[in-house]
Amino acid sequence: MAEKRRDMEQRLKQDRKLSHWGQRRRSLHRSFKRLRDDALEHLSCLVLWRKDTNLIERMFGTGILSYFSFLRFLVLLNLVIFLLMFSFVMLPIIVAPHAAGNLTFNQADGSPCSVYPNSARRGLVIFHEHITDLLSGGGFLEQTYLFYGYYKVDAIHFPRFTYNLPLAYLLVTIAYLFLSLIWIVKRSATGFKRNLIQDEDRFQSFCNKIFAGWDFCITNENAAILKRSSLLYELKTDLEEERIKQKIADRSRKEKCRIYAVRLILNVFVIAVLAACFYSIYRATIFSQKAQGTKCWETRVGQEMYKLTVFDFIIIAAVTIFVEFPRKLMVNYCQCGLMKWLGQQEFAIPQNVLEIVYGQTICWIGTFYCPLLPAICTIKYFFIFYIKKVSLVNNCRPATRPFRASSSNFFFLVVLLIGLALACLPVTVGIARINCSQACGPFVNFTTTWEVLPRAVSELPEGIQTIFLALGSEAFAEGRDKRFLILKLDQAQKPSTTRSPVSQPQQPRSSRGSSSSPSYHTSFNSNYNDAMFLAHPPPHSSTHV
Repeated sequence: MAEKRRDMEQRLKQDRKLSHWGQRRRSLHRSFKRLRDDALEHLSCLVLWRKDTNLIERMFGTGILSYFSFLRFLVLLNLVIFLLMFSFVMLPIIVAPHAAGNLTFNQADGSPCSVYPNSARRGLVIFHEHITDLLSGGGFLEQTYLFYGYYKVDAIHFPRFTYNLPLAYLLVTIAYLFLSLIWIVKRSATGFKRNLIQDEDRFQSFCNKIFAGWDFCITNENAAILKRSSLLYELKTDLEEERIKQKIADRSRKEKCRIYAVRLILNVFVIAVLAACFYSIYRATIFSQKAQGTKCWETRVGQEMYKLTVFDFIIIAAVTIFVEFPRKLMVNYCQCGLMKWLGQQEFAIPQNVLEIVYGQTICWIGTFYCPLLPAICTIKYFFIFYIKKVSLVNNCRPATRPFRASSSNFFFLVVLLIGLALACLPVTVGIARINCSQACGPFVNFTTTWEVLPRAVSELPEGIQTIFLALGSEAFAEGRDKRFLILKLDQAQKPSTTRSPVSQPQQPRSSRGSSSSPSYHTSFNSNYNDAMFLAHPPPHSSTHV
């Protein structure tokens, strides 16, 4: 208290030395700082599942709490992805008729692949058929905003500008993958810094928790209980980590070789299985394109991703209801030796994390083919939170091995980053290599999805085209020193060689036309071959170093 009085008196002396405006400025600064702290305190009450997470932390510690925090992060991530898809893909189509916008629909030139069969049921439909459609994504759901095949709009003509829907569809896909990468890396870096700080000096960490870990400003009993349980859990985690480190240090060379050999075999097996799965998916997609040319293969892929998402949620809920809850009843009311040996179920954090990472990987892959899938995953993870919370509180016991929250969060995000990398592979192949369906979707007028980007760039003014060409050229990708070295070598070998002027690439002209009628317009496929701008240089141009 004496130190506080001394600090207060010193602060008052400094304030008296300031001018009137200086005192006024310092007073305003303190007022704004106090206002900001109060606002942050009130906003903390709006954090999703704040009371539930406090209950989980008090009962089971920060390790299990990290799983539910990770689940909350996925809810927010999928919500942001859905807002991107809705704002730039769905919303323009919805508001176009109400904002004097004319929709230009894609329509093929009568080729056999241009027929998209309608699978909606006609006549008297039995109730269970609606349930089947709801679970499989077929029937009445197939030609809705849910799937790729519904977005047949080529352009939306507003009074002041034209909205290129295929370009927006591709750019939003790239944006949500890039946003997911940045968000995950940012959170991973934060967790990595915390791990470094905690592992720097273990003795100092113990001293800080024991002698300086308590917050003496706590006056609420529930807050005191929460703080006490948190400190106890952290101390148990520290001791468990020290025990594991000592066990690892005491391993013999034979034990280390055996462990590394088992890990190598398992990793090779997993990589082989993943490679076989990706190759099988690729071959199945190619075969489906050739065998069912009259169908929209993108919608079929979207339906498969939709079914995987729905049945993943059903399985998680069914396991909780029909496996975990009966096991709790049998352990409590059955006195046989098997039930005593089996015991109450443990909340396995790694297994539960892999479940939701699997679901999120499916979401990343399927969003291109099923634009509403992020919204479905948002709702799915929202219900999974409460399912897991009820199961944890009523059916499970804490894990035998405590998990540190910072280490767990970092591990979760690394696994999620691996899932994102695996999801980007099929999406990239589908966009760049596999031919678009000629029966449905916004890319009917293109051979592959990626072609929309070079064509859009070719329609820009010449100055902007030059900038994009420079950004995509080999010279821009090379370093300045490398270019200088190549130039000097070229001059040494050919001192008398003169530079020839670089011819400008011819710009492709689009033959797309639109009518001036306020009704819907129709655009037909172009029969010309566009130059692959930014991808392949024109054959008549020359390049010099």
